[in-house]
Amino acid sequence: MSDEEDLFSQEMAGVTPLSEKRSVVYLKSSTPAERRAEEEARLKALDNPLTQGFLEIVALDEPLAYKDPGVQQGVLDKLRKGKYPPQASLNLIRKPVAECRKLLFEFYLNAQENQWRTLLIVHGRGRDDNSHANIVRSYVAKWLQQLDEVQAYCEALQQDGGAGACYVVLKKSAQAKQQNWERHAKHSR
Repeated sequence: MSDEEDLFSQEMAGVTPLSEKRSVVYLKSSTPAERRAEEEARLKALDNPLTQGFLEIVALDEPLAYKDPGVQQGVLDKLRKGKYPPQASLNLIRKPVAECRKLLFEFYLNAQENQWRTLLIVHGRGRDDNSHANIVRSYVAKWLQQLDEVQAYCEALQQDGGAGACYVVLKKSAQAKQQNWERHAKHSR
Protein backbone atom coordinates (compact mmCIF):
# COMPACT_ATOMS: atom_id res chain seq x y z
CA MET A 1 0.00 0.00 0.00
CA SER A 2 1.31 3.45 -0.90
CA ASP A 3 1.65 6.28 1.57
CA GLU A 4 -1.39 8.03 0.05
CA GLU A 5 -3.56 4.91 0.35
CA ASP A 6 -2.37 4.38 3.92
CA LEU A 7 -3.14 8.01 4.83
CA PHE A 8 -6.56 7.75 3.17
CA SER A 9 -7.39 4.55 5.12
CA GLN A 10 -6.41 6.23 8.39
CA GLU A 11 -8.60 9.25 7.66
CA MET A 12 -11.58 7.10 6.69
CA ALA A 13 -11.28 4.70 9.64
CA GLY A 14 -14.35 5.97 11.55
CA VAL A 15 -16.59 6.57 8.51
CA THR A 16 -19.48 4.22 7.80
CA PRO A 17 -20.56 3.78 4.18
CA LEU A 18 -23.94 4.97 2.99
CA SER A 19 -26.67 2.40 2.66
CA GLU A 20 -27.24 0.88 -0.74
CA LYS A 21 -30.99 1.05 -0.20
CA ARG A 22 -32.62 3.98 -1.93
CA SER A 23 -36.05 5.19 -1.03
CA VAL A 24 -38.40 7.15 -3.23
CA VAL A 25 -40.64 9.76 -1.65
CA TYR A 26 -43.80 10.72 -3.47
CA LEU A 27 -45.13 14.18 -2.70
CA LYS A 28 -48.88 14.53 -2.65
CA SER A 29 -50.02 17.26 -5.02
CA SER A 30 -52.06 19.93 -3.30
CA THR A 31 -55.55 20.99 -4.26
CA PRO A 32 -56.29 24.57 -5.38
CA ALA A 33 -57.84 25.28 -1.95
CA GLU A 34 -54.70 23.99 -0.20
CA ARG A 35 -52.46 26.07 -2.47
CA ARG A 36 -54.60 29.15 -1.76
CA ALA A 37 -54.35 28.52 2.00
CA GLU A 38 -50.57 28.09 1.69
CA GLU A 39 -50.33 31.38 -0.23
CA GLU A 40 -52.42 33.19 2.39
CA ALA A 41 -50.22 31.76 5.16
CA ARG A 42 -47.11 32.91 3.27
CA LEU A 43 -48.51 36.44 2.96
CA LYS A 44 -49.44 36.55 6.65
CA ALA A 45 -45.89 35.50 7.53
CA LEU A 46 -44.53 38.54 5.68
CA ASP A 47 -44.91 41.72 7.67
CA ASN A 48 -46.73 44.41 5.76
CA PRO A 49 -44.52 47.51 6.11
CA LEU A 50 -47.17 49.94 4.86
CA THR A 51 -48.17 52.31 7.64
CA GLN A 52 -51.64 53.65 8.35
CA GLY A 53 -50.76 56.31 10.91
CA PHE A 54 -50.35 60.01 10.16
CA LEU A 55 -51.38 60.93 6.62
CA GLU A 56 -50.57 64.07 4.74
CA ILE A 57 -53.49 64.60 2.34
CA VAL A 58 -52.41 65.22 -1.26
CA ALA A 59 -54.52 68.06 -2.69
CA LEU A 60 -56.73 67.10 -5.63
CA ASP A 61 -55.08 69.69 -7.87
CA GLU A 62 -51.62 68.23 -7.11
CA PRO A 63 -50.77 65.38 -9.49
CA LEU A 64 -49.15 62.30 -7.99
CA ALA A 65 -45.50 62.05 -8.98
CA TYR A 66 -42.38 60.57 -7.38
CA LYS A 67 -39.02 59.23 -8.47
CA ASP A 68 -36.17 57.73 -6.48
CA PRO A 69 -33.13 60.04 -6.27
CA GLY A 70 -31.07 57.71 -8.49
CA VAL A 71 -33.70 57.47 -11.23
CA GLN A 72 -33.26 59.60 -14.34
CA GLN A 73 -35.90 62.20 -15.14
CA GLY A 74 -36.41 60.53 -18.55
CA VAL A 75 -37.88 57.46 -16.85
CA LEU A 76 -40.55 59.59 -15.13
CA ASP A 77 -41.20 61.51 -18.37
CA LYS A 78 -41.73 58.29 -20.34
CA LEU A 79 -43.95 56.93 -17.57
CA ARG A 80 -46.11 60.10 -17.72
CA LYS A 81 -46.50 59.70 -21.49
CA GLY A 82 -47.59 56.06 -21.12
CA LYS A 83 -44.48 54.72 -22.89
CA TYR A 84 -44.28 51.84 -20.38
CA PRO A 85 -47.52 49.86 -20.77
CA PRO A 86 -48.78 48.38 -17.48
CA GLN A 87 -48.23 44.64 -17.09
CA ALA A 88 -50.84 44.35 -14.32
CA SER A 89 -53.40 46.54 -12.59
CA LEU A 90 -55.05 46.83 -9.19
CA ASN A 91 -58.45 48.44 -8.55
CA LEU A 92 -58.87 50.00 -5.08
CA ILE A 93 -62.04 51.99 -5.78
CA ARG A 94 -64.59 52.01 -2.92
CA LYS A 95 -62.52 49.74 -0.71
CA PRO A 96 -61.77 50.50 2.95
CA VAL A 97 -58.29 51.89 3.67
CA ALA A 98 -57.23 48.80 5.66
CA GLU A 99 -58.21 46.55 2.75
CA CYS A 100 -56.43 48.84 0.26
CA ARG A 101 -53.26 48.54 2.37
CA LYS A 102 -53.47 44.74 2.34
CA LEU A 103 -54.33 44.53 -1.38
CA LEU A 104 -51.55 46.91 -2.39
CA PHE A 105 -48.92 44.95 -0.46
CA GLU A 106 -50.14 41.63 -1.91
CA PHE A 107 -50.12 43.17 -5.41
CA TYR A 108 -46.56 44.41 -4.85
CA LEU A 109 -45.40 40.93 -3.74
CA ASN A 110 -47.16 39.37 -6.71
CA ALA A 111 -45.48 41.85 -9.05
CA GLN A 112 -42.07 40.94 -7.65
CA GLU A 113 -42.78 37.22 -7.95
CA ASN A 114 -43.92 37.59 -11.58
CA GLN A 115 -41.19 40.13 -12.42
CA TRP A 116 -43.71 42.77 -13.49
CA ARG A 117 -42.02 46.15 -13.74
CA THR A 118 -44.86 48.45 -14.75
CA LEU A 119 -48.13 48.58 -12.85
CA LEU A 120 -51.38 50.52 -12.89
CA ILE A 121 -53.11 51.27 -9.60
CA VAL A 122 -56.66 52.64 -9.84
CA HIS A 123 -57.43 54.46 -6.59
CA GLY A 124 -60.16 56.93 -7.51
CA ARG A 125 -60.08 60.68 -7.14
CA GLY A 126 -63.08 62.10 -5.30
CA ARG A 127 -64.64 65.56 -5.46
CA ASP A 128 -62.86 67.20 -2.53
CA ASP A 129 -59.58 66.81 -0.63
CA ASN A 130 -61.18 64.90 2.27
CA SER A 131 -63.22 62.47 0.17
CA HIS A 132 -62.61 58.74 0.71
CA ALA A 133 -61.13 58.34 -2.79
CA ASN A 134 -58.61 61.15 -2.19
CA ILE A 135 -57.66 59.68 1.18
CA VAL A 136 -56.95 56.34 -0.53
CA ARG A 137 -55.07 58.25 -3.26
CA SER A 138 -52.96 59.99 -0.59
CA TYR A 139 -52.25 56.70 1.17
CA VAL A 140 -51.22 55.08 -2.13
CA ALA A 141 -48.72 57.91 -2.68
CA LYS A 142 -47.36 57.41 0.85
CA TRP A 143 -47.28 53.60 0.65
CA LEU A 144 -45.54 53.44 -2.71
CA GLN A 145 -42.65 55.47 -1.28
CA GLN A 146 -42.38 52.94 1.58
CA LEU A 147 -41.71 50.06 -0.83
CA ASP A 148 -38.02 49.64 -1.66
CA GLU A 149 -38.53 48.36 -5.20
CA VAL A 150 -40.63 51.35 -6.37
CA GLN A 151 -38.50 53.52 -8.66
CA ALA A 152 -41.14 56.01 -9.73
CA TYR A 153 -44.87 56.64 -10.01
CA CYS A 154 -47.06 59.27 -11.61
CA GLU A 155 -50.63 60.09 -12.59
CA ALA A 156 -51.98 57.85 -15.35
CA LEU A 157 -53.11 58.97 -18.79
CA GLN A 158 -56.82 59.73 -19.19
CA GLN A 159 -57.54 56.40 -20.93
CA ASP A 160 -56.10 54.52 -17.93
CA GLY A 161 -57.89 56.52 -15.23
CA GLY A 162 -56.28 59.96 -15.27
CA ALA A 163 -56.01 61.55 -11.82
CA GLY A 164 -57.86 58.55 -10.37
CA ALA A 165 -55.01 56.16 -11.18
CA CYS A 166 -51.23 56.03 -11.24
CA TYR A 167 -48.51 54.23 -13.13
CA VAL A 168 -45.75 52.59 -11.10
CA VAL A 169 -42.29 51.40 -12.21
CA LEU A 170 -40.48 48.81 -10.11
CA LYS A 171 -36.75 48.09 -10.09
CA LYS A 172 -35.46 45.17 -12.13
CA SER A 173 -35.04 41.94 -10.23
CA ALA A 174 -31.55 40.47 -9.95
CA GLN A 175 -32.58 37.78 -12.43
CA ALA A 176 -33.85 40.35 -14.96
CA LYS A 177 -30.62 42.34 -14.60
CA GLN A 178 -28.59 39.20 -15.28
CA GLN A 179 -30.70 38.32 -18.34
CA ASN A 180 -30.35 41.87 -19.66
CA TRP A 181 -26.59 41.78 -19.11
CA GLU A 182 -26.33 38.43 -20.94
CA ARG A 183 -28.44 39.69 -23.85
CA HIS A 184 -26.30 42.80 -24.30
CA ALA A 185 -23.02 40.93 -23.76
CA LYS A 186 -23.84 38.67 -26.72
CA HIS A 187 -24.33 41.68 -29.00
CA SER A 188 -21.03 43.31 -28.05
CA ARG A 189 -18.91 40.33 -29.11
